[in-house]
Amino acid sequence: MSLKILIQGALGRMGAALKQAAEEKGHEVVSEVDLGDCVEDHFSGVNLAIDFSHHSATAALAECAGKHGVPVVIGTTGHSDDEKASIVKFLEPVPIVWAGNYSLGVNLLFYLTQKASEILPNSYDVEVLEMHHRLKKDAPSGTAENLLERIKAATQRSEHDLVYGREGIIGERTDREIGVHSLRGGDVVGDHTVIFSASGERLELTHKASDRMIFARGAIHAGEWVINQPAGLYHMQDVLGLK
Repeated sequence: MSLKILIQGALGRMGAALKQAAEEKGHEVVSEVDLGDCVEDHFSGVNLAIDFSHHSATAALAECAGKHGVPVVIGTTGHSDDEKASIVKFLEPVPIVWAGNYSLGVNLLFYLTQKASEILPNSYDVEVLEMHHRLKKDAPSGTAENLLERIKAATQRSEHDLVYGREGIIGERTDREIGVHSLRGGDVVGDHTVIFSASGERLELTHKASDRMIFARGAIHAGEWVINQPAGLYHMQDVLGLK
């Protein structure tokens, strides 16, 4: 089925990538919206809306999409709890996918990390390593934070067990600590590795992103999936059949 897509955030880098990804799959971007535009004027002939814009703009799109019965894919981040509640309320009549990362490979990494954390005994030492381009301002990355949340939940560890880098005479590694390491340099799009180490063996789960188009293609994949679903809030784990 060919989709008629509205993109909010069309003038940004992700907006351009989404348009390219949609056209690669034979879909048509029929409406491009950016900050300052009246969203209500752009829903004619649309059967999927994608939001990669600013947290303050998502609610207006959600209200229109709910009113017009248009499924939505949301990749925008930074919403307050009140904003999230309003968005979900507006979108109750339609199916939506809401995720912070639309890479298919990264979402599989989330799943594999969680499964490995559940299966391997807590005697395995766990380390999380991520690397991004030199301009990235936060550390660790949001993807690394997601991995850490899954590891902590599966192994009954807490925020107090995280060790961010190591320096000096620190003594032996404790049984419960999770090492977290952030590297920055060059133009790296995003590398993430989770290491499970025990006496005699080591398991490494790694994902490396070399092109930001993976996020746009993943969002289009989510859109192709969500238009066939009943109303409700879904995540990429649902899209990939990993729940």
